[in-house]
Amino acid sequence: MVTIRAYEISKIICERIEQYNTKVKIANTGIALQVDDSIACIYGLDEVMVGELVEFEEEGSSVKATRRIAHIPVSEAYLGLVINALAKPIDGRGEISASESQLIESPAPGIISRRSIYEPLQTGLNLIDSMIPIGRGQRELIIGDRQTAIGQKASFVAQVTGVALVEYFMYHERHTLIIYDDLSKQAQAYRQMSLLLRRPPGHEAYPRDFFIYIHLGEGSMTTLPIVETQSGDVSAYTPTNVISITDGQIFLYADLFNARIRPAINVGISVSRVGSVAQIKAMKKVAGKLKLELAQFAELEAFAQSASDLDKDTQNQLAKAPLTMEEQIITIYTKTNGYLDLLENRQVRKFLVELRAYLKKNKPQFKEIISSTKMFPREAEVLLKEAIQEQMGLFLLQEHVGKN
Repeated sequence: MVTIRAYEISKIICERIEQYNTKVKIANTGIALQVDDSIACIYGLDEVMVGELVEFEEEGSSVKATRRIAHIPVSEAYLGLVINALAKPIDGRGEISASESQLIESPAPGIISRRSIYEPLQTGLNLIDSMIPIGRGQRELIIGDRQTAIGQKASFVAQVTGVALVEYFMYHERHTLIIYDDLSKQAQAYRQMSLLLRRPPGHEAYPRDFFIYIHLGEGSMTTLPIVETQSGDVSAYTPTNVISITDGQIFLYADLFNARIRPAINVGISVSRVGSVAQIKAMKKVAGKLKLELAQFAELEAFAQSASDLDKDTQNQLAKAPLTMEEQIITIYTKTNGYLDLLENRQVRKFLVELRAYLKKNKPQFKEIISSTKMFPREAEVLLKEAIQEQMGLFLLQEHVGKN
């Protein structure tokens, strides 16, 4: 006869309960019904967040939610690297160890926390820095036909998630610049994806939400979106919408490019909505006359002649772009004050190259004044005038001797 001791049985049960340590996991899962053209149709996956990462193997398999929003690792170690869309180095330098991460889609800073544009992003190009200035934090559109420095083959355009990484450096008080080359292809890809998802098409078959979700960056991040046009048509859907949400446009024209005017900027219709706020005082002072004189294309064409007639050494010197701010001021002042009127068109560029070299060697204090004060005081103007007159005399003498 077996005697049942209730006390011993209850003790054993209590011990087993105390030792039970299996954790209950609740998984949010669904089924991948179809995977076609990189788009997956999933059924039964409830309570998934926008931008959440999910795990699945193939069509017909189960799909599991991860409760993690799409993000990339960020670190100072990324400076100077080439990465892919997942922030993985693709330049052969190995993996990057990063302890922080940044959401790919993060909220933009509020209006109150932003500061108005107040300092220039100097490109080193005379036409831009003097008449179409770009400020740090600005969104300046670059627009034009293919082969005017716009439009790369699809195989050459790297598709990367660069904004999140740029935002990391921006929030760490760094000056950042991001260039979208080119936004036209991004728009076309988004349209194609939306059509595959069977979203209601709008104008030119683009989804109605395109210019709500595709952003150009804000805050202190400087952005240069690039849009390719067809035969100079800026009235198409993508150009008109991007123009409406940027702070200015730089128009590149094929006619100027074919005439060997580089960069092929049409100054007459290009604009920067921040204006002289993005210029130092020295540039404001010398560039005022230039804007008036180059208001028409004919004047620009007369000033920006081809360098084909110059000797090889001069052409090599001209290729050393971009120009410093001091060199741009020298060039613009010399033109707007009529000194170049003494020269033939073919002599202009050669003279400017030699003038910059003369100033650097014989009057170095000119650069020191501009660099330290960011202004164009009387003493700097006197030094520049002296250099122009001295170099002009030498230049004309050399040209005369060369002809004879």
